[in-house]
Amino acid sequence: MSLQNKLNRFKKELTHVGTDKQNMENTARKVSPAQKTDPAWTSFDAIQATFEDQYCILREKTYDCNHKIGPYRVADLYDSVSLWNDWNQSHPLSSAGRKAEDLLFFDTETTGLGTGAGNTIFLLGVARIMENAIQVRQYFLPGPGHETALYHHFLTDVQDMGNLVTYNGKAFDWPQVKTRHTFVRDMVPKLPSFGHFDLLHASRRIWKKSYESLRLANVEQEILNIERKEDTPGYLAPMLYFEYLREKDPAILKGVFEHNELDVLTLIALYTHLSNVLIGQGKETLSAVEQYEVARWFEAVEDVEEAKRRYVELKESTQSFKAKKALARLYKKEKNLPQAEVLWKEVLGEKEDPEAFIELSKIYEHTHKDFERALHFAQKGYDTWKNANRIIRRNDEKDRLSYCKRIERLEGKIS
Repeated sequence: MSLQNKLNRFKKELTHVGTDKQNMENTARKVSPAQKTDPAWTSFDAIQATFEDQYCILREKTYDCNHKIGPYRVADLYDSVSLWNDWNQSHPLSSAGRKAEDLLFFDTETTGLGTGAGNTIFLLGVARIMENAIQVRQYFLPGPGHETALYHHFLTDVQDMGNLVTYNGKAFDWPQVKTRHTFVRDMVPKLPSFGHFDLLHASRRIWKKSYESLRLANVEQEILNIERKEDTPGYLAPMLYFEYLREKDPAILKGVFEHNELDVLTLIALYTHLSNVLIGQGKETLSAVEQYEVARWFEAVEDVEEAKRRYVELKESTQSFKAKKALARLYKKEKNLPQAEVLWKEVLGEKEDPEAFIELSKIYEHTHKDFERALHFAQKGYDTWKNANRIIRRNDEKDRLSYCKRIERLEGKIS
């Protein structure tokens, strides 16, 4: 039987008895938590946490300030946050105005990959910095009817936090929390108004051209040089949870808890690393391609000066052609045409490029009033474009007409 079929088979075991408030309350009243924590839970640092007549399982571990996550320690996160606070530019990943203690590194384990009401979170994992140490807390759902206790303890603990740090949390983890919260919102604290750093988006910005997959496990191994040993893969977590619901043996889930713990710890190292390469402290770890993507990100968030500085640093690299074109476009936007002209000519010094030819044609026509040179560049641009587009497609017709119109106009001015 395939893994997907097994998941579908066991998924019914997690269906709630109704979704309205009354059904949730009735379900909760039928559940009587045990008076003592099962020794099988305490064997891996987990205890039972009650709320009214429900309970969840709470696991907590603390690591001291010298604990290493890949190449980083707690002190390195403090340094990165300090760098952001000293940096004058704004950025979507900036923690300026915050402390390391304000960041909540967050990940979930769920019964499926969907974001609808039929998908249930059974494990919430968080890591935070407390007194220069890392505290990891995990909140586990022991079965249907205990979500009130789960979200009561989780939300009570995180009310004072200022910012989530996740991996795909904007699209998946936090929307799923919001969905499940609607079932118990009258009995538990409100959802905090978090800021949110989604490190998947940041990783895509920098490494999408360098790696085929940007799953957290790949980023962890390829970029942070973290190698897990005897790890329980995340895709097995739902099946193991359903097995736990049948067998009620906590030992089944030990690997799932450890996997989730490693995920939230990795987020600390990844945020530290991303912060360093963005601010410039760790750019030597990036290839020229990755540095170019960083420059493009600064341009995308309209930090033009920082983008220009990063492009200039790449003028002698393997990305010089792209960097010079990007710089020329920025100078054009600023109406700094002399500097743009210099760069377009440098671009052509590396490779014939239709855009560079046409931009120089515009400059010679409108700024220098040298129509013959303008016509020369226009014709070269058209020829280069045709060679790159030997079979004219319908959507290229607009470009062809634009080239021809420019050439005809310039020929008219000369005659």
